[in-house]
Amino acid sequence: MRAILFGGGISLLISLLGTRSAITLFTRWGYGQEIRDDGPTSHHTKRGTPTMGGVVIIIASVVGYFAAKVITWTPPSASALLLLLVFVGMGLVGFLDDFIKIYKQRSLGLRSKAKMVGQTLVAVVFGWLALSPWLEDENGRTPASEKVSFLREIDWLVLPTILALLLIWLIVTATSNAVNLADGLDGLATGASVMVFGAYTLVNIWQNNQFCQEDPSASCYNVRDPLDLAIIAAAITGACFGFLWWNASPAQIFMGDTGSLALGGALAGFAILTRTELLLIILGGIFVLETVSVMLQVTWFKTTKRLTGTGRRIFRIAPIHHHFEMIGWEQVTVVIRFWIITGLFVATGLGVFYAEWVARL
Repeated sequence: MRAILFGGGISLLISLLGTRSAITLFTRWGYGQEIRDDGPTSHHTKRGTPTMGGVVIIIASVVGYFAAKVITWTPPSASALLLLLVFVGMGLVGFLDDFIKIYKQRSLGLRSKAKMVGQTLVAVVFGWLALSPWLEDENGRTPASEKVSFLREIDWLVLPTILALLLIWLIVTATSNAVNLADGLDGLATGASVMVFGAYTLVNIWQNNQFCQEDPSASCYNVRDPLDLAIIAAAITGACFGFLWWNASPAQIFMGDTGSLALGGALAGFAILTRTELLLIILGGIFVLETVSVMLQVTWFKTTKRLTGTGRRIFRIAPIHHHFEMIGWEQVTVVIRFWIITGLFVATGLGVFYAEWVARL
C-alpha cells in the first residue's frame, strides 16, 4: 500500500511542476495547437496554445511507478511492464501525430491509415505478450486471459487465441480513439481520466485484497499482479491530477494526441489485465458516449445523403460536447456536467463491481 501512495504522490508532484516547465519550453519552441476550421468559432482563440502536454503525463507516471518500486525495493511485474508498454507505445503514436501537426502547421497530423497502423502494432504486440505462456507466474496465470470478462472471467466464454488477440486489438484501438475524441474541451478528458483511473486504482486494490493465491474460487479474483497494477493506476491518476491544474479552463496547455492516445491505451490495458473488459464500458461511459455520437452522426449523414441526396445531421457537430457548445452552453458548463456524468458512470461501475463480489459470498 505504501507503494501506491508513493507512486501517486511522486507522479502528482512531477506532473504539477513539470507541466509548468513544459508550458514555458513549448511556448518558446512554438509547439502550438492548430484548431479545426469547422469547430466552434470560440476555439479559434486557443490557436497557438502549447500542446503535447501528454509527454509530461507519461513521464510523470512512469517515473512515479519506478520510484515507488525503488523506494519499496520490489521488482516490477510482467503485468505492470506490459501496461507501461501499451501506455508509452500509444503515447509515441500520438507524439508523431502531434509533431506532424506542429511541423506542418495544420490541424491534421498522421493520416488515419498511418495512425491505425501504429495503434495496431502497439495493440498486437501488447496482446501477444500478454497471452504468451512464457509470461505465466508460478500459478500458471498469464497477464491477460483468453476468456471474455465482465467483472471477472466468464468461464464458458473462451476464445481461440487468434480471436482473443483480435478482441484485445479492438479494445485497445477503440478505447484510445475514444479518449482522443473526448479531448476537445479544456480539462474534459483530463478530469474524466482522473476519475476512471482512480476507479481502477480501487478495483486493483480490492482484487489484491481478495487475490486467489493458489486455487481460484468464486469469492476471489484470478488475476495476476493486481497490487503492481494499482501502483500504475495511482501514478496515472496523480499525473492527470497535476496536469489538470494547468489544463483546466482556460487551458494553458493541451495534452494532445500524445496524452489522449496514451491514456486510452492504458485504460484498455487495465480492463484487459484486470479481467474487467466489459466493465470498462460502464467506468468509461463518457468516452463511449463521445464515440457513439460520432458514429451516429457519420452513419446518419451518409444514409440520408444516399437516400435523399442531402446529408442530414443528428447533432450540430460531433463529438457531442461540441454540440452543446453550438447550442449556447458555456465551455465550462459542458465540462463540469460531463465530469458529473463521468462520476455517475464511475460510481455505477464500482457499485456493480462490489455488488457482484458481495453476491458471491
